[in-house]
Order: sequence, then structure tokens, then C-alpha cells
Amino acid sequence: MHSAKRSKRITSWHVIGAQLAVFRREARLTQAGLADAFGMHEETVASIEQGRRPLKLDFAIRLDELLDTKKALQTAVEKVPERERFPAFAQDFVDHEQEALTLLSYQTQAVPGLLQTEEYARAVFSCLYPPLDEDQLEEWVQARLTRQKVFERKPRPMVNFLLEESILQRPIGGRQVLRAQNQHLRRCAELPFLGLQIMPTDRETHAALDGPLVLLETPDHDQLAYIEGQRISFLVDDPAEVSVYQQKYGMLRSQALSPAESMGLLDDLLGES
Repeated sequence: MHSAKRSKRITSWHVIGAQLAVFRREARLTQAGLADAFGMHEETVASIEQGRRPLKLDFAIRLDELLDTKKALQTAVEKVPERERFPAFAQDFVDHEQEALTLLSYQTQAVPGLLQTEEYARAVFSCLYPPLDEDQLEEWVQARLTRQKVFERKPRPMVNFLLEESILQRPIGGRQVLRAQNQHLRRCAELPFLGLQIMPTDRETHAALDGPLVLLETPDHDQLAYIEGQRISFLVDDPAEVSVYQQKYGMLRSQALSPAESMGLLDDLLGES
């Protein structure tokens, strides 16, 4: 049985939620009473207090006024680290990603976050269901762009991305957004520390039909695998299990187009030579 690490860390949102619960009780308000005061569902208040939903800055300001907490909640929200402005289930992975010596990614449905343009990222988040509200969507887009600064780090990580060919043809956000995204991929493919390979749709053999995966090497040379599905994710650190994923990825690289062939495919899609 493999070792998996589910994301259970205490985040700033848990601390802020606990603070809100204390302030609410001191004001002699129930969760239902607080919800009624702001015209929202009681479950929304419960989610914030449990750290499952981030507290929005504008709501924090209004709560400080109602509960007379002298900007305590506003200040707490403003101090949330950038790395925590992600869905809670992805934070462990983001921490490791930002420090990784090597990163190997295989994706099946969309361009991986580290290679997304701003408009493509916005379109991807717009596809989420239940839908995000506008403020949260923009917050997640900016957090995703911040993640991409890992490529500016010195020394730079060595990275390889394997993408299914169908991703290059799926018009998330519309044809213009897709074209700009493919152009960005083509530019990324020229970076000396980045490998980009495409898995052709007509390939008869495929080593990872069971889904996407990411492999990481930490600064301490630990090997990790990150597996993500529908609203769930986990890190695998058992050496035997990670070895299996590494073997899968190695076979995938041999089955996919080479980096040069992948750049040629992108050129064909973009009508360039």
C-alpha cells in the first residue's frame, strides 16, 4: 500500500476562520444570525470559519465594522501569503513545485498551469463548476501567474512537459485564446531548461491512460509524485510507488514526439514554418 500525503496543513484561512468564530461568539451571534446580517447562507459562514472557504477582503472589512474588531480580520486577510491563494487541496504541491530541482509533468485535459497565458488561465478557471465568483476567479488567475515566477529562479529548475495533442486543439476560451496559448507554448519550447513533448492522438500504445501526473525532486533529493483528480489531490512519497510513476513517465517520453517534432507540430498548427 503506497504512502500518500493528503493536504491537511493548517493554513492562514483556518486561523482567520477560527478568529472569526471567536469574534462572532463574543458578539453573541450564531452562524445563522451572522449570515442573516449579510444576506448570505449559513453554510457560507460555516465554511469560512472552518477554513474551507477564504474570507474575501471586502467581507472582512464589513465584518470588522459589525463585530467592532478594529480591522483585525482585514489585516489578517491582507497578510495571507501569496502561496496560500490557491485551492487548499493544491497548496502542498505548490510549495514543493516552487522549490523543485526537477519537475516532470504529464497533462491530459488542459495546458499545465506553469505554461498558461493569463487569458487561458482565466478561461480554465471560468470552466469550474460550481462557478467561482469574479473576485475569486481573478485572485486565482493572479496566483497562477505568480507561480510561473519559478522559471525566473536561480538556479532554474529542469522541467519537462508532456501534453496530449488534443489539448492543442481544445478551444478553451475561444479560438483566439487557444492560438495565443499555442504560440506561448512554442516560445516556451525554445527555453534551454524546458522540454516540451506532445503525445499524438493516433499513438497506438500509451503508458498512462489512467490520468495525469507530476514528478518532483526536492532540494533534499527526495522524489515525490503528485496525483490530482476531481476535487482531490495527494502527494506520494513511498519510494517504490514513486519509482512506478517514474517508469511510466519514462515510457511516455519514449512514446511521445521528440521536442523537435513537437515544435514542428506546433508550427504546423500555427501555420508557421
